[in-house]
Amino acid sequence: MRRVLVTGAAGMLGSELVLQAPQGTECVGTDLAPGVRASGVDLADGAALERLFTEHGPFDGVIHCAAFTAVDLAEEREADALRINGEACRVLARASSRAAIPLVLLSTDFVFDGLGKRPYREDDPTAPLSAYGRTKLAGEHAALAEHAKGTRIVRTQWLYGPRGKHFPGTIHGLAQTRPELKVVDDQVGSPTTTLELAPALWDVLARGEAGIYHAACEGSCSWFELARATLELSGLVGTKITPCSTAEFPRPARRPAYSVLDCSKLARLRGRALLPWRAALAAFLERHPL
Repeated sequence: MRRVLVTGAAGMLGSELVLQAPQGTECVGTDLAPGVRASGVDLADGAALERLFTEHGPFDGVIHCAAFTAVDLAEEREADALRINGEACRVLARASSRAAIPLVLLSTDFVFDGLGKRPYREDDPTAPLSAYGRTKLAGEHAALAEHAKGTRIVRTQWLYGPRGKHFPGTIHGLAQTRPELKVVDDQVGSPTTTLELAPALWDVLARGEAGIYHAACEGSCSWFELARATLELSGLVGTKITPCSTAEFPRPARRPAYSVLDCSKLARLRGRALLPWRAALAAFLERHPL
């Protein structure tokens, strides 16, 4: 029986990881929220993490999903975001190195500036535009510095899943009460469901080599196209949806205009790519109607 530590286990991705754990794997979940096996652990506190490893280990691997994910709030609380997204990665990587176990670290497309014209590869230069992107990149660097031979960084994007708040759910909810919606049409990425991402992360933990992987559903679209597809596949045809520009919908944090990820490295590892984004969305909505 393998024992794997899953951080952020009460979150949208972490909860799906626990549910999709391979046979013969025991998950020890930790989260600031209650209801998991090891709740309330400050992952940036070396002593607290050492107690976690002592009391609940030994572990055969770690999948680190916990993060400061409030992108706009990070602009005014960058120090807090850096502690969670940066320092916690350093502490976890150090503990994983001492235990000689692999660490899978979740990162983001926000490490790129969005000026590219083709899907970003793992070795493309990074240039984050936001505090969130900067702190996540700091976590990547910290983990690789502490545990270069055992860290697998997985960058993903535009996540949604059965639990937690996400864009398709927000759009579906707004369409219930508003006759018209305006949605940004000049930001392009790849919507990715946790139903597809979770098993890919387990494969990276089991078979991946140290380094960086990109993991997202195939294809790309704008937020407007994702919103339109969500309403179409949900059978909501009464709401008018209109495209708008990022400038018409200003937010505190700058978003990359184009952040599609080249996931061919992961596809080679697994022998298959994640589903195309629209097929994955349809499967998600069929299994988990909004």
